[in-house]
Amino acid sequence: MEQLRKKKGFICDMDGVIYHGNRILPGVKEFIDWLYREDKKFLFMTNNSGKTPEELQEKLFHMGLHVDKSHFYTSALATASFIAAQTPNARAYVIGEPGLYNALYDKGIIFDDHSPDYVIMGETVKYTYDNICRAVYHVQNGARLIGTNSDLTNPTEIGLMPACRAFVKPVEMVTGSEAYFIGKPNPLMMRTVLNMLGVHSNESAIIGDRMDTDIVSGIESGLDTVLVLSGVTTTESVKAFPYRPRLILNGVGDIPD
Repeated sequence: MEQLRKKKGFICDMDGVIYHGNRILPGVKEFIDWLYREDKKFLFMTNNSGKTPEELQEKLFHMGLHVDKSHFYTSALATASFIAAQTPNARAYVIGEPGLYNALYDKGIIFDDHSPDYVIMGETVKYTYDNICRAVYHVQNGARLIGTNSDLTNPTEIGLMPACRAFVKPVEMVTGSEAYFIGKPNPLMMRTVLNMLGVHSNESAIIGDRMDTDIVSGIESGLDTVLVLSGVTTTESVKAFPYRPRLILNGVGDIPD
């Protein structure tokens, strides 16, 4: 724990680490107070593409947490940066929420349901048979398939619910095309976040509740790895993976000394 507390940079997942749905998790306020008190550099990095940094800031505010919007980075922002770098002014058919649409718009991506260069899929509550069919049609006609993240499930107050990968899967199965996923554990996102922090990987830690995204991202990027049991992973399910986090904690509230 002392080794962890000495780290200069902290990358924290949100769903299952900071909150479940609209319920803040135990010890989170104390953890955030500790980050500020110890002058740590930190980012809340989420694979969920639905919300903008401003919306995430507002969500935490209503939970009694005051965090500047500069401390948030999402898979939607990473996806928009990737598309803009690959194909400036690209045309895209998009299935997602405002966080994804805003990020793409800010990077000059043009929304197009006629002849898009990309089909981009993220989390959404407006997932319909019609938009699946539109996505399939465009991919069959040459559009490249992009998923904002590879999470299959998302922890909520009422249990695990489908996430981005579950939405993308029908399009992959019908078209025979494999999506390229941008969010964790893609190293693209990890490198961007470390550059934003301005801290070397060996001076940073990643805290998350998923072995297949958070922990493997940290291992492959050279970060200290901390698994919290407040989300989707249990001590039993850890045994199914060929790699291990350095620390397993009940939640982020265990970290402040």
